[in-house]
Amino acid sequence: MDNRTFRDAMGKFATGITIVTTEVAGKVKGMTVNAFMSVSLEPKLIAVSIDKKASLYDILQTNPSFGVSVLKDEQKDVSMVFAKQKEQENPVPITKLQEVPVVEGALVNLACKVVDKVIAGDHVILIGEVEDLVLRDGDPVLYFGGSYREIKAT
Repeated sequence: MDNRTFRDAMGKFATGITIVTTEVAGKVKGMTVNAFMSVSLEPKLIAVSIDKKASLYDILQTNPSFGVSVLKDEQKDVSMVFAKQKEQENPVPITKLQEVPVVEGALVNLACKVVDKVIAGDHVILIGEVEDLVLRDGDPVLYFGGSYREIKAT
């Protein structure tokens, strides 16, 4: 099978959208990631998958911590800015959780410390232990079949 067919097949799995953030020399760096999952309850672990070609790849190899922000449906533009699909018109509101930068007002913010890295093909899977979190009400922005979607009430 070719890469396009594989991507199309993986796009049939609806995912939430997260922004992975970290700080380097006082500057917040981030990227849109939909390859995110919970791993363990004891200890509280999550995983994110980062392409080796991603701008954050080298940074996340050395930084001891990172943030994950699960975006609300009204934060689709934030996802597009971090995915470099849209020019940034206004600064993305960033706050700190345990000294880790996260997107302000997200559905969930997680502050994580890196506990393991697994090379998997052309990606690295970062395993993070959740040190703190903030949970808010709202609906997630979703990604399915190559486009953003919303949950519709029935």
